[in-house]
Amino acid sequence: MIRFEDLVARAQAYMPDSDIELLRRAYVFSALAHKGQVRQSGQPYLVHPLEVAYFLADLRLDPAAIIAGLLHDVVEDTLTTVDRIQELFGPEVAHLVEGVTKISAIPFSTSEERQAENFRKMLLAMVDDIRVVLVKLADRLHNMRTLAAMPDDRRQRIARETIDIYAPIANRLGMSRLKNELEDLAFHYLEPEAYEALKARVERRRKATEGLLDDLKRAMGAKLKEAQVPVAEIDGRSKRLYSIHLKLKRQKIDLEQVYDFLAIRIITPSVKDCYAALGIIHHSWPPIPGRIKDFLATPRPNGYQSLHTSVMTTKGVPVEVQIRTEEMHRQAEEGIASHWKYKEGRVGAANDERYFQWLRQTLEWQQEVRDPQEFIQNLKVDLYPDEVYTFTPKGQVKSLPRDATVVDFAYAIHTDVGHQCIGARVNGKMMPLRTRLKNGDIVEIVTNAKHRPSRDWLNHVITTRARNRIKGYLHAEEKERAVELGTKLLEKEARRFGVNVKALIEQKVLDGIAPEWGVPNGVDLLAALGYGRVGARQVLTKAVPAEQLTEKKESPVTTAVKRAFGLGGRSDSIKVSGADDMLVVRARCCNPIHGERIVGYITRGKGVSVHSAACPNVTNLLYDPERRIDVEWSTGAKQGQYTVRLTVEVEDRKGMLAAVSAKIAAVNTNILDIEARTDEDRRGWIRVTIEISDMKHLEKVMKSLRGIAGVVSVDRARAVPLDLSQTAQRPATGSR
Repeated sequence: MIRFEDLVARAQAYMPDSDIELLRRAYVFSALAHKGQVRQSGQPYLVHPLEVAYFLADLRLDPAAIIAGLLHDVVEDTLTTVDRIQELFGPEVAHLVEGVTKISAIPFSTSEERQAENFRKMLLAMVDDIRVVLVKLADRLHNMRTLAAMPDDRRQRIARETIDIYAPIANRLGMSRLKNELEDLAFHYLEPEAYEALKARVERRRKATEGLLDDLKRAMGAKLKEAQVPVAEIDGRSKRLYSIHLKLKRQKIDLEQVYDFLAIRIITPSVKDCYAALGIIHHSWPPIPGRIKDFLATPRPNGYQSLHTSVMTTKGVPVEVQIRTEEMHRQAEEGIASHWKYKEGRVGAANDERYFQWLRQTLEWQQEVRDPQEFIQNLKVDLYPDEVYTFTPKGQVKSLPRDATVVDFAYAIHTDVGHQCIGARVNGKMMPLRTRLKNGDIVEIVTNAKHRPSRDWLNHVITTRARNRIKGYLHAEEKERAVELGTKLLEKEARRFGVNVKALIEQKVLDGIAPEWGVPNGVDLLAALGYGRVGARQVLTKAVPAEQLTEKKESPVTTAVKRAFGLGGRSDSIKVSGADDMLVVRARCCNPIHGERIVGYITRGKGVSVHSAACPNVTNLLYDPERRIDVEWSTGAKQGQYTVRLTVEVEDRKGMLAAVSAKIAAVNTNILDIEARTDEDRRGWIRVTIEISDMKHLEKVMKSLRGIAGVVSVDRARAVPLDLSQTAQRPATGSR
């Protein structure tokens, strides 16, 4: 447990002339503010701000940041105000504490909106002062280290948020040491069975290769010394558990095929020495083809620089070798924090420009996203851990996320280039727009000034920039058609009563009544009519005096329009917000189950299509927030049976199929279909289709299966991409 004396000693080690008395006042103030408060672990609350402050001192941050670490929770958890902190500790500390304080008092309607707003504010705070997020990350790290004391539901939520958002942010800021620990801690709580199973396998392999790293370090040191290549340090390590887990899952390989399971890190004085060391290593040990990466010449967006190669040892064990300078090593471990190390006259913003460029760009793109769920999904894409480096014909480097396509590349150049893109030459060869780019590809975009984006591009673009630009264009086009359709529907209904719709528009009558449906003006009201959200008769009733509207039998036109929009149907299991007569259809692509989070989308002629919030198609479908509608499961409705397909990855051993079948039967679940196979890597796969009643039933089945010895993972079958033209107003057009 950290004591205040430990914090003082750590701070004085690099700030001998710092104002320790101010630090002591902050400690006493925090102790008094949190007096009587106890954490879930039973420890006094003061332990937490001390740990946070010590971590910041370990990063060698300035006094304001460390004091902010001591005070970061006092505004949220006590009666202390930001003004009081400013009065006692100055505006800089108050600014940092205010930036870190959690956004808990804002009355958002859903947790997604609250979370999205939190991260928008965090991005703003990061751009304003990066120390805000460094304090926030230190706070999250200690919370993760003490997560075992939390109730299970809170553990799951905090761990999920950590691995989805905080660890990737640490990665984008270049703080690999912090990122690695956050990921491993979150993995432990999110997938405990997979964590323990992988930990045991890794430990067995580590024991089998015990001593190899020490022997290799000595041998490499001797070779480099013989070649007169100066070396500051040679170190060895085994790969982190979560990194191994991701690689096994993503590449579908066995642990023995992880070439960077063991790694040697060589630290040299200069870049010239790095390349010299690489030559000696390759001369002495055979390199594995395709495993050489030069991040010295092309640094990662988070500033990481190093040479990577993998070599085969004399014992037949592959080992990764990383070679970098001492400054690059500090940068790799601490990232942007290394630029904020304390000294008189702090490092200027120019040294941090590459970080702030990413932050500003991300914030700019995310400000365009109105839907909270889409914001969170896009943010995860922006925080991707892996990149591919591509080139324009003139040699300009474009860094894109893994699996980015030609269209992503086009939008990375300019919005107009993306809109007008009809094809591309990749390494001199014409390729289709959905082509996934690889490291080193030279891409030349072919455009046509008359061409416009196609809706099906949303199925394969990856970057937030491309997705937002395409959605923006489609939304404008869609709204234009919706206004046109809404106007026609209103005119048809108005003819029955001799009402002139053109006059209503010119006299701004529709502008006056639009707010009653939550839209700002008459144009948006006509669009809502075209989308089927508002009825033409409803608008006329508000826009025209009652004496001009004589009740008549509903016309065939109105009946046809209602039928076209799916009006008149009801669903016993799903309720649509503000519309009891909408036809509701559960989407076949994801087959949502009673109890799971769902979203609704107004479709042409099919009423409301309801999808699982986790459906891969949701992001593409919701390109137009105006066609999204709130839906929820009815509480009193009779539940039916839902068909679900599970994929179970197992170790290749006898009796696994029987064990899986028995476990499913033991929780009173009907099996509709089951099949098993073994792949060439000697892994087993069991695919089983079952009938369940709701999400709790499904979770019970999956938890039961994960408890079987030899089961590696249990996943619900993912949805297949939709043909979006089926939900559009007209077929999509564009180059393929």
